Amino acid sequence: MKRGGIVNAALAGRCAALGHTDQVAIADCGLPLPAGVTVVDLSLVRGIPSFVDVLSALVGELVIEEHTVAEEAAGTVVEAWVADQADGLGRARTASHEELKRQLAACRLIVRTGEATPFANVILRCGVSF
Repeated sequence: MKRGGIVNAALAGRCAALGHTDQVAIADCGLPLPAGVTVVDLSLVRGIPSFVDVLSALVGELVIEEHTVAEEAAGTVVEAWVADQADGLGRARTASHEELKRQLAACRLIVRTGEATPFANVILRCGVSF
């Protein structure tokens, strides 16, 4: 048994398989998900698990060199949530919500949350620890 960190077997296994430059999206429960991309769906009911909980867990597990959020999240609680984790998220980028949705097709993994806050989505680009 693991001592800590992510204990969801599907998510822990997918995180362990990620490499440098792989992209991982954390998605709210309403984001349209592209066909062909692996999805670990953690959603239970609206709000559970939250975007913040999943983001915090992934920041604790992954080396992240860059993150992208929707321009439309500026000035919202989503921007504040991401700012709270800024030390672990690397370089900040923005894209329109439509562009962010297009970028999902290039993700290696999408983690779907129960979050129901508009624009509560982020794409993380993995870095290396050496």
